[in-house]
Amino acid sequence: MGVTVRRVRFQDAARMRALRLEMLADTPLAFLETLAEAAALPHKEFADRVARNAVGPLCAQFVAEVDGRFVGHAGGIMSPDDRTVTIIFAVYITPAHRGTGILKQLIDEVAAWSRTAGRPELLLEVVVGNDRARKAYERLGFVDTGVRVPHPVIPTLRELRMVRPA
Repeated sequence: MGVTVRRVRFQDAARMRALRLEMLADTPLAFLETLAEAAALPHKEFADRVARNAVGPLCAQFVAEVDGRFVGHAGGIMSPDDRTVTIIFAVYITPAHRGTGILKQLIDEVAAWSRTAGRPELLLEVVVGNDRARKAYERLGFVDTGVRVPHPVIPTLRELRMVRPA
């Protein structure tokens, strides 16, 4: 299986949209947007979102591609509270490619981008009870900070914060 991991490009908008809809259908609790909201976005708005994340040091999206199909995604954005931290967001691996090392490759790309932007720390949040994700992040060096925060969309859920060096 030849996997290519890279930053998104403007011309990836249609494939990114397809992956985003898959992400939201497969694991809706992990994301801040609903499937209905994403599906309702006009293509131009979606393409603009992809274009903004294709360049620059403030926010970036990375994709994993196998045989021309996007099978994974991870984003990074500068923390509004601490300019030395990159918040990892929208991490997703298609079910058929979970456990194949793609998560590590995506996180490594976000980390490299974060270091280049002068941010030496990564932070992410995982829904409490999503032990598979928590364990996967622990294998990549993330540690639980002990901080719990309300889920931004479903306040009855809690998320745990994890950090590691970029």
